Amino acid sequence: MARIYLDYNASTPIDSAVTAAMRPFLESHFGNPSSGHWAASGARTAMEEARSQVAALLGAENCEIIFTSGGSEANNLALKGVAWALKHKGNHIITSAVEHPAIIGPCRFLEQQGFAVTIVPVDQVGRIDPDDVARAITPRTILISIMHANNEVGTIRPIAEISRIARAHGVLLHTDAAQSVGKDCHGRERAPLGRIDFVAGNGEQVDAGVGALYVRADTPLEPLIHGAGHEGGRRAGTESALLAVGLGTACALARNLVPMQQVRTLRDRFWQRLREAFGNRVALNGHPEHRLPNTLNVSFVGQIGAELLARLDGVAASTGSACHTGHVELSPVLRAMRVAPEVGMGAIRFSLGRGTTNEEIDSVANRLAALVEPA
Repeated sequence: MARIYLDYNASTPIDSAVTAAMRPFLESHFGNPSSGHWAASGARTAMEEARSQVAALLGAENCEIIFTSGGSEANNLALKGVAWALKHKGNHIITSAVEHPAIIGPCRFLEQQGFAVTIVPVDQVGRIDPDDVARAITPRTILISIMHANNEVGTIRPIAEISRIARAHGVLLHTDAAQSVGKDCHGRERAPLGRIDFVAGNGEQVDAGVGALYVRADTPLEPLIHGAGHEGGRRAGTESALLAVGLGTACALARNLVPMQQVRTLRDRFWQRLREAFGNRVALNGHPEHRLPNTLNVSFVGQIGAELLARLDGVAASTGSACHTGHVELSPVLRAMRVAPEVGMGAIRFSLGRGTTNEEIDSVANRLAALVEPA
């Protein structure tokens, strides 16, 4: 049976154009970009071209882009870097109940270092009320960190409104945009994000494999990794021209969002097929409209998502809920959204990509209908 990949929110296949751009740096362009001789010049030029491509996608200046090892490092750098740089001004951080572990983990660490963290709730579709953020701000607040789109259910957050609140109170704003870059959000002039001080991105979600952090010019940030003066003194370590070129090329491709409109059509077709087959025995998790165009998180009511997925041989998708010896533990995201256990235990996240086809969607829908007995 043909394999079908519907886990693009976890990782994406590398685009052939990205592979082609990276190949010379595997074969002959081996120079250290920071060196001063002939072997370094090509790598250095490629690094800056890649930085320009990332900046163009985010509507930023080249000097505002820091290359990192991935999204987790970018998020850690933003949270810890601000906390340490501004600890003389305050010790309070605001985040939400459905953030990625790359946010929750650093926040827990900072709590152990004496910082205070307020976690604002979400509603039953994963949205945040900006007024809750405003009410959480204190004179000691130094940073708000709210992801742009949730990786599990795809719900998009009102970052523009939160940005205005943060700016009015003189508080820095960070957003984890690993899932929305190249899908729904790019370019300050093309996406209603408002003014953000930090944006973390991850190449795994845009057909490449390295991360980047946008840091608005003149924003205080203490380096997470100390050493030589790489990345403008904000992230020490020999740069990888190979990975930077891959990310840059992927970002250049991601500026064209037309393919994502086609993905949205496929996602909606998939959801329609499931509703026709299951009726009220299938439930949508996440916001019906303010959602990533590629993400469909659904619950098969009365089923266990992990078991159902295991029976879909050759289909790659994911479920955030864990099953242990007959007991199903809902994912933190579904719990925070107050999804009923009998619904949430049947959750599966299908995340589509630019390579997904009509035939694949129809095949999975048909197989699911055959696996679940009629009511």
